[in-house]
Amino acid sequence: MLGPVLLAAAGSDRIRRLVSSASLTRPVVDRFIAGDQVADALDTTRTLLDQGMTVTLDRLGESVTDPAQAVRNRDGYLELLDELTGHGLAERAELSVKLSAFGQALPDGHDIALGHVERVVAAATEAGTAVTLDMEDHRTVDSTLAIHRELRRTHPETGAVLQSYLFRSENDCRELAEAGARVRLVKGAYREPASVAHQRKPEVDRAYVRCLRLLMAGGGYPMVATHDPRLVAVAEEIAKREGRAFDAYEYQMLFGIRDAEQRRLAALGHRVRVYVPYGDDWYGYFMRRLAERPANLAFFARSLATRG
Repeated sequence: MLGPVLLAAAGSDRIRRLVSSASLTRPVVDRFIAGDQVADALDTTRTLLDQGMTVTLDRLGESVTDPAQAVRNRDGYLELLDELTGHGLAERAELSVKLSAFGQALPDGHDIALGHVERVVAAATEAGTAVTLDMEDHRTVDSTLAIHRELRRTHPETGAVLQSYLFRSENDCRELAEAGARVRLVKGAYREPASVAHQRKPEVDRAYVRCLRLLMAGGGYPMVATHDPRLVAVAEEIAKREGRAFDAYEYQMLFGIRDAEQRRLAALGHRVRVYVPYGDDWYGYFMRRLAERPANLAFFARSLATRG
């Protein structure tokens, strides 16, 4: 029952101000966020690479309503790429971007976001790495997938994210699998109406497995983003059935969640990529992490009680 409440809170400016200003919050946030600065992201990247993982970096920020902020977000990613290249990290550290951070919700936002992300994707290709387009709420899906198609014409390594809780995602998986795309499959972390998305966890999980089968049977590169041990095992079984080697798909998990499982899978020879967010605009991301798993909320409550 708390999940929908937390997702609603993620969009509340009033609650954002309260949570962001609370002195007890930041130590808990640090579990899930690498830090505020590029240097923090680089330090975390090095640590994870040394542990046998690879990384995708998310410079936090979303739902931009100011064109100048969209430009700043684009330039922040270009700065990140320069730093990754300068420190020899780019080949094993990809980028994840939210198109709403590049102005997708502005008037003419589709074209604005496309223009900004094209700059970032071109720079990533030059650096020897790739970009995945994060998926946001259901109203952005058509625009995001259209931008993905456009980018793949010249940068075929560009990835997309699909959310199993959306009714439409099985068809999207089928189309992208046939197109040979890199697809990160997630359950979904936004508050969606029953008209477009499954509402119950068992339904979302079953949809995830159906989508996973389509991706594993297709010609693309599946990126299995889950912390659920049952789905991790199911993914491995489907991959074996489809004859996929360990380098023909990968697991993706969030920074700060199930670290031991990440290391276990990497030790077995699986490709494991850790999603590492950084930056000071962490509120929306943090609230969705609390909503996704009761264990995260319990950790937050225990930490506040201890520090209180």
